[in-house]
Amino acid sequence: MGVGPPAQNHSETGALAAPVSTETQVATKPRIPTAVWIGGIVLLGAFLRLWNIDAVGFNGDETVYAGQAASIANVHDIAMFFPTFRAHPLLFQSILATGYDLGLKGDFQRPLAALFGVGTVVLTYLLGHRLYGRRAGLIAALIMAVMPYDVIVSRQVLLDGPMTFFATLSLYLLARFATTRTTPWLLATGAALGLSVLSKETAILLFGSICAFVALSPELHIRVRQLALLLAALGVIVIAYPIAIGIGGSGNTSGNYLTWQLFRRANHELTFYPSILPGAMGPLVLVTAGVAVFALRRSWREKMLLSWILVPAVFFELWPVKGYQYLLPAAPAVAALAGRAIGALMEFRTTRLDVRHRRMIVAAGVAALAASLLVPTLDRVSVDSSAKASSLAGTGGVPRGREAGLWIDRHVPQGATIMTIGPSMANIIEFYGKRQAYGLAVSPNPLSRNPSYQPIPNPDRRLRNADLQYLVWDAYSASRSAFFSKGIIRYADRYNGHVVHTEYVKSNEGGRTVKTPVIVVYTVRP
Repeated sequence: MGVGPPAQNHSETGALAAPVSTETQVATKPRIPTAVWIGGIVLLGAFLRLWNIDAVGFNGDETVYAGQAASIANVHDIAMFFPTFRAHPLLFQSILATGYDLGLKGDFQRPLAALFGVGTVVLTYLLGHRLYGRRAGLIAALIMAVMPYDVIVSRQVLLDGPMTFFATLSLYLLARFATTRTTPWLLATGAALGLSVLSKETAILLFGSICAFVALSPELHIRVRQLALLLAALGVIVIAYPIAIGIGGSGNTSGNYLTWQLFRRANHELTFYPSILPGAMGPLVLVTAGVAVFALRRSWREKMLLSWILVPAVFFELWPVKGYQYLLPAAPAVAALAGRAIGALMEFRTTRLDVRHRRMIVAAGVAALAASLLVPTLDRVSVDSSAKASSLAGTGGVPRGREAGLWIDRHVPQGATIMTIGPSMANIIEFYGKRQAYGLAVSPNPLSRNPSYQPIPNPDRRLRNADLQYLVWDAYSASRSAFFSKGIIRYADRYNGHVVHTEYVKSNEGGRTVKTPVIVVYTVRP
């Protein structure tokens, strides 16, 4: 990729030896312009995020955020099922609402979300270039472009993709401040972090990362007053959300959401993140990033990136509620460290390896990393995988859920009420089917349920009174809750259930096509 301009001069600390640093290299004109490299990487990242993006319909969380956007835009037939104020801030939903206001047709929500993922690739290049030079920045951007973690999440209408975009922007601005020591960059860091918090409130943990970085980097001489300015800039942006809640009259509802979040039961074991992150970020990427931390000279740069990674990682490891996408903001920092390690191969100078051979070694390292990420990513976005679904929330859409909802919209009478296994399928039915739906699994205990979801305290009475006319069983909810899956089947048997529609997924087993039912719609009578 050629030798880029040197990074900012800085004093290194740490006892471990290192190859010749990038700061001592003489800048030479790259053989291939940077714009060509970054343009190709961005196109690759955009292709992976947009290709086949609507092969599968929304999952339950996606319908909630798209439904909130419709509520903001006053799209009546969707807004009636999805309140504007729920558990999270509304920056991304407000951006989505402009699509409804502009009259965009079809599922425009996912491509809009994917643009944030593409933007994160560009910001990762800027971050890597600022910290370690052009070559490391390009490698880091390539890693982000093909990393399964970012590709999978940014292909969905989730808050974590936009949150990661603004979080990476704030990390880059923090790096600008650390290399220039000028206060405007610090204020910009706080403002960008505020936008990240307005995307999803868990981004506030990254302020803790900044505090940890300041505490671990006394050589930067960052004063408490400067940190207070950053916090003030953050607060000026974030205050927009409580103001909106106050104007909208949803203060009590927000308190209910907070109570629910604090008292939610653990949904995964402590081994959850150690088990999913190697596959999400790539085992070679994690190993290479570790090399950058433990085998090369360390400075405030590594302290900044490690603080960005470890503070949220430790929090969510200890927090009972865990989610596949929760640690996505750490991915650009991991990519920057991996880019540094691979780029450092050019710095080793021995009598046996000239510049050409070192470039070949770097190219081989980059190819190995990219291939280790691209293969699983292509598998996840391929057409063949569109019929697959993971029971792990945040990893993709729900096959045939959209089709089942659209069938309900066309064939189920207006005003009919539906009972599903859980709230996720109920959200899908309401978004696509435009019919009221309730989840059997929703707890009657207010402390144990999302305040947006209404329980069914006595399903038998509701069925006997013909208040519920349809039942929906789905394989995805059944895989997570066998008890409530059996409950739906039991009610269908007890109240003369008759199958009126079934959605299947096709698979190839032993050379023959097998159809597996994944969603079954029953009509019931007292």
